[in-house]
Amino acid sequence: MIGFFEHQYLSYKKKHVKNLLALANADGHLHDKEKALLFKIGEKYGLKERQVKSILDSKKGLELYIPESDDEKMDQLYDILLMVYADGIVDENEVNFCKDMVDKFGFKEALVDRLLYLFEKGDPPPEEWDNVKHELLEEYK
Repeated sequence: MIGFFEHQYLSYKKKHVKNLLALANADGHLHDKEKALLFKIGEKYGLKERQVKSILDSKKGLELYIPESDDEKMDQLYDILLMVYADGIVDENEVNFCKDMVDKFGFKEALVDRLLYLFEKGDPPPEEWDNVKHELLEEYK
């Protein structure tokens, strides 16, 4: 049996993956590389393969989830940018999705261009991301 806080955290992780799935579907096609990345990110957050598969197979509409803290928002943007570049094609619908998310997160829209530029060169390693996200928060919040 899982406790209340474990359930809350599991719910957060699933919502995170659902947001990424919404982005992956933004261009009208879920590419195999995007699907593989969803499983990889799900695993990073401790989700079982069946849990990610259940999210992928769900016929429910995807409701966007807005994380509470700025750190969680930036971590979500990190994974969103990984998804944007997963198939090697940056689609206009994906960029618009990012702009919408940044707006909903309460950040300046220019953050999207900065992130796209940053990730175009290759995603920042996780060990560097904490420093990068705090610099970006100071500039774009």
